[in-house]
Formats: sequence, C-alpha cells, structure tokens
Amino acid sequence: MDGQARTERLDAAELGAELGERATLVQFSSAFCQPCRATRRTLAEVAGMVDGVAHVEIDAESHLALVRALDISRTPTVLVLDAGGRIVRRAVGQPRTVDVVAALGQAM
Repeated sequence: MDGQARTERLDAAELGAELGERATLVQFSSAFCQPCRATRRTLAEVAGMVDGVAHVEIDAESHLALVRALDISRTPTVLVLDAGGRIVRRAVGQPRTVDVVAALGQAM
C-alpha cells in the first residue's frame, strides 16, 4: 500500500459506520469500478481474519463532500485508520492482501 500518511481523523458519523476496535479499512468506491469489487473482497477477507478490524465501503458519488475533503481522486482509494480514526496509510488502486496486512500492522 503506497501513499502518504495523512494526519486527518475520521469518526463514525463521517463514515456512516462504527470504527473498528483496533483499526478500520475505509474503501471509497464507485458503481462501475471493476477493481473496487476485488478490493471489497480483499478488505473484507482481511477484516474477517484480524480481530478488531472493520471494513467500511463508501460510495464516492454519494459522499462528495467527504471525497473532496480527503482529496480522493480515483476509486478504489483505501484509507487505513488506527483505533482513534487517524489516517495512517492511503493507497489508490487495488491492494494486495499482503500489503493490507502490512498497513494494518502500522495502524495497530
């Protein structure tokens, strides 16, 4: 998972879902994005394997204010949040499972 670490924080109200106890994988998707489907499967699989990790998928087209605030320019974009909702990793494109697990290691 490439990308700059960000200092922003997100909370349950902004995400429309509860944060994971240990970390949260936030995926920005769009309706006709093929890589978004594979990303959804990868992130859901990792969240299912690691206790305390949640996967939240956000429809970018329905949440334009948040997309603009976070400077999301492509889908899929994945943000890895720590337990407090701080963005610790950011990646654009379809991630590999091993990279998601490594990024979670930084978040927890």
